Amino acid sequence: MRLRPAVQPFDLDRIGAGLPFAGSLGELSAALADPGAAAVVQAPPGTGKTTLVPPLVANLALSSVEPSGRSAHDGAAPPRVVVTQPRRVAVRAGAKRLAALDRTALGNRVGYTVRGERQAGAALVVEFVTPGILVRRLLAAPGLDGVSAVVLDEVHERGLETDLLIGMLAEVRQLRGDLTLVAMSATLDAPRFAALLGGDDGPVPVVDCPSALHPLAVRWAPSSAPRLDERGVTRGFLDYVADVALAEYTAEFVGEHAAGRDVDALVFVPGVREVRHVAERLRSRAGGGRDRIDVLELHGQAPAAEQDRAVSGRGAGDGPRIVVSTALAESSLTVPGVRLVVDSGLAREPRRDASRGMSGLVTVSCSRASAEQRAGRAARQGPGRVVRCYDERAFAAAPAHSTPEIASADLAEAALVLACWGAPGGAGLALPDAPPAAALADAVAVLSAIGAVDDAGHATPLGRTLARIPADPRLGRALLEGSGLVGPRAAAEAVAMVARDLRPAGADLSRLLGTLRSGRDPQARAWAEDVRRFERIARDAPTGSSRGHDPSTLGHDPSAGVGAVVALAFPRFVARRVPGDREQYLLASGTRAGLPAGSTLAGHEWLAIADAARAAGRDAAGTGAVVRAAAPISQEVAELAAGHLLADRVEARFEGGRVAARRERRLGAILLESTPVRPTREEGHPSVVRALNAEGLGVIGWSEAADGLRRRLALVRREIGDPWPDVSESVLLARLDDWLAPEVDALAGGASVRGVDLAEPLRRLLPWPEASRFDELAPERLEVPSGSRVRIEYPAASHGAHERPVVAVKLQECFGWAETPRLVDGRVPVLFHLLSPAGRPLAVTDDLASFWSGPYAQVRAEMRGRYPKHPWPEDPWTAVATAKTKRRM
Repeated sequence: MRLRPAVQPFDLDRIGAGLPFAGSLGELSAALADPGAAAVVQAPPGTGKTTLVPPLVANLALSSVEPSGRSAHDGAAPPRVVVTQPRRVAVRAGAKRLAALDRTALGNRVGYTVRGERQAGAALVVEFVTPGILVRRLLAAPGLDGVSAVVLDEVHERGLETDLLIGMLAEVRQLRGDLTLVAMSATLDAPRFAALLGGDDGPVPVVDCPSALHPLAVRWAPSSAPRLDERGVTRGFLDYVADVALAEYTAEFVGEHAAGRDVDALVFVPGVREVRHVAERLRSRAGGGRDRIDVLELHGQAPAAEQDRAVSGRGAGDGPRIVVSTALAESSLTVPGVRLVVDSGLAREPRRDASRGMSGLVTVSCSRASAEQRAGRAARQGPGRVVRCYDERAFAAAPAHSTPEIASADLAEAALVLACWGAPGGAGLALPDAPPAAALADAVAVLSAIGAVDDAGHATPLGRTLARIPADPRLGRALLEGSGLVGPRAAAEAVAMVARDLRPAGADLSRLLGTLRSGRDPQARAWAEDVRRFERIARDAPTGSSRGHDPSTLGHDPSAGVGAVVALAFPRFVARRVPGDREQYLLASGTRAGLPAGSTLAGHEWLAIADAARAAGRDAAGTGAVVRAAAPISQEVAELAAGHLLADRVEARFEGGRVAARRERRLGAILLESTPVRPTREEGHPSVVRALNAEGLGVIGWSEAADGLRRRLALVRREIGDPWPDVSESVLLARLDDWLAPEVDALAGGASVRGVDLAEPLRRLLPWPEASRFDELAPERLEVPSGSRVRIEYPAASHGAHERPVVAVKLQECFGWAETPRLVDGRVPVLFHLLSPAGRPLAVTDDLASFWSGPYAQVRAEMRGRYPKHPWPEDPWTAVATAKTKRRM
């Protein structure tokens, strides 16, 4: 076995000196001995896996030998090992550290590629990249020619693109038997990833490395101020975190620095705004002079030089440092020299608000796993201490692990990747978690609306073009289409600004653009690099990938291009001011959002919203959502960008017993124009049906005749069943066409409900020839011995099975009646309410014979003195039934 002479192996002894993972190299080498092998490395942060695994894998690739005995890579470029890191700062830091330990120039044997920046030469052996870079390379060249191995680091963080890579690379490995694959995790999820990478062949080996933690002291220091309120992290809590960090660090620094030991502190807060606030408070209170504390910021928007300085450790002559960081330093980065960690216990995670169609980052309590990883940063190089600015109950109540991004994020970009890969929705891929069905359906609907996928869910040529643009596909579409409207440069500026997820003051993107153009914003340099890249993409886009638009639509406002591009990207977020309220806006999607207090956007009639999130309190203006980034537009631009949402139709409503209609022109949920019109029957019909289904047949009203007929039908149906119709409300509404069609048509044409009696329509439901017996089965009236025909009160159609028909009649009209009449072929006895001459109930019975023989005597004794003019015979059996008084008889 011989090495390719031109490419020397990495000196693992020198690189791994003092790193705990050096003790696991032999086990990993054995697991990856065969070409195309796979393994999972499980090692806590700080053990050296990111530093040692890539060069080990590279050495194995360099030493591979073909059966002929010739080096597999003689005469060709050296085999390349691609290493993914979830963040750009981690990519640069990992590459720079390995290059330094290899004693070679960065970009020679070890390099990196991130969005807009590349350090890589022809002799490159190990390349660090972000997951997004590797995803796009796979889409462009699924075989990964020239790559011998891929190392996926920090898979436990469950980033969306890393999850996609696990499934995609597992599939590539099945098709290409010589691709080595390693997944690295800092938590105990390793067996799960081992099963995914192994597929049908069973789990791949798991290589463990024990933790190298020194003793760690934990102090709980909850703040008296609330951590969160309706607007996010409170200023009081951030001030508290800064003050705790300074007090703890000062106490630690005095003793340790005096003894000649470097001791740095690491403060964890959830986001960029919080990092800047805490850092500024620390700088204002840390003092100066010989013992000045250097306060550094570490987050994704910090300049690359400042990021590198924070993660590179102290240089010669540097003083004590406090690094204020987002979760970026939690596991994918090691900040050297840290012996004190101050943890806010908060994290920022993506969340999707399905009801409003919005996605964004929200502040939540960090998981227990995250809290442990943060704490562990203090005990990598010696005894350390963590101060948690919350109590043990909050820690116990926190989730065990962070929510996987695939379960909570907007999936439009991921769905496009899967469609381009040939696995719409992830079908057939070994993903750690399947995409949630509802979020995936919404994402596919978005892609379909912009023409990125076809009806089968596969990528269209435009979709493949959008997948190559390093931005959300909606922004990619806006870049291509907006170029024809505002020009490639202006389109690129707007897309670069929105893609960076910047938070403009007062949500005003137009003002932010001016600041970025002037170079006054800290993000201006990185933004300008993005602009150049997006402008090049727009100019090089294939013909036919965009639609032409008339630039005159923008008028003469030079800043109108921002809103136009945002509107093209997010047409459902085009919004119009709610009349009478300067701060509330109705989005085309149907939801409402408020402007932040004091926003310079207040009063603009139309906005193109790039970002809105669920919120409460003053900023939400009572809507439940707040606009975080937007630009003003005209109605013409709104209609151009969201043209597919335009609708011109007659809206008929059934109100006050009649159909009223207006011709409405809408942009999604936004009403543009409304004019009263006379509806046709076709236009009015749905409104009548909607009103009936929503409010019931009471909208028309039950006349006495209709109600009586329905009650009689209900009784016969109850006792006999088919073919007699079910006349319950739900069934009648479901069968409108069978019995009420002419009346519905009349109402649809403008007739009033006052002209509709439901009795006749109900008779259309009577079955024939059985209907000829209906009056016999359930007569409307009952003839009593006096000769009167008394109305039968049937139970309501909705009453239960034991309710019976009632006849309320004067007692004297029933003298001599022995047998209680029965209805529905003798199935149902009539219940008699025997009344006094004044119409008050005297008795209730369904057994007349028993009543005359018993209770009547008591009734007679009580009533004959009260009603002496009416007959109260001792013998009711022989008395003449009458409705008259004795005198009239």
